[in-house]
Amino acid sequence: MDTGVRLSYGCDEVPPGTMRRIISVSRRTDIPAFYGEWFMRRIQEGFAGVINPFGGRRYHVPLRPDDVDCFVFWSKDFTPFIAPLEVLDRLGYRSYFNYTLTALPSVFESDVDKHAALRTLKHLAERYSPAHINWRFDPIILSSISDEAFYLRAFESLASELEGLVERCYFSFVAFYGKVRRNFRNLEKAQGVQVLEPNEQVRIDLANRLAEVAAEHGIAMYSCCGDYLLGERIQKAHCIDGALIERLFGPGETPYRDKGTRPECGCTESADIGTYNTCPHGCAYCYANANKAAARRAFDLHDPDSAFLGYTRAQSDAWIAELPG
Repeated sequence: MDTGVRLSYGCDEVPPGTMRRIISVSRRTDIPAFYGEWFMRRIQEGFAGVINPFGGRRYHVPLRPDDVDCFVFWSKDFTPFIAPLEVLDRLGYRSYFNYTLTALPSVFESDVDKHAALRTLKHLAERYSPAHINWRFDPIILSSISDEAFYLRAFESLASELEGLVERCYFSFVAFYGKVRRNFRNLEKAQGVQVLEPNEQVRIDLANRLAEVAAEHGIAMYSCCGDYLLGERIQKAHCIDGALIERLFGPGETPYRDKGTRPECGCTESADIGTYNTCPHGCAYCYANANKAAARRAFDLHDPDSAFLGYTRAQSDAWIAELPG
């Protein structure tokens, strides 16, 4: 990767003086693990193209240092992204990390090198600070091969490894979206693994037992989009967190505004630059990919020079030319 980043402005439709924003990179796909080269090309050009997944509107998100209040990076493995992070630091960008590290059996999460991910999480905690990392133990999937006892053992092992390296653990129970249910039915047919849908009390009891384990290791637990779990031991999660950004970097130029992405989401308003159906991790529980094979093809065919992730350079250039000036 070219680390001699040249900052330039690649399209003239955004006026100067645009308000600085929090940029989410990304809820929709794992950019640090798979699309680091694309992302750094976007830094060079000063913007990323985005298509609204719920309406199809095309727009661009400015990414120059003066446009970005903070990058919030999401990944299951930041190992391929260490060199880009060093470049971003030198350029003066501010970042923190949503780092997903689960204990899920490989039938649910087959293409993640968890040992490498754990080593890199430790590296980030030492390079930045424990406060810069939201450890995401997410999702919890109760099944015929991962019951409550399994999770208590696995969580104790991970929390022990991460003691002193993280302050917060964000978690949720798997959401049974239609595409996720289909994946689980296919998994049961192919491998005989039955996914369970525990009642609320079972989830509350397990969550509180996990919170007790976390507390023993100096880690606070936060429930993501599950307010029924909140209580003495469990706080509400804010994966995109304006208060955390102020704690890490000082007050922003304008007040942060809460704007959740789904019911009970506690996130601060941000702009996400990812694209659905492009993540090749292939996780069985993923809501961001309608089809594993299609997501793998999108990754294999993606063009790092395209402004819009998952689309060709020619298509992206045509869309950019259509944006209002």
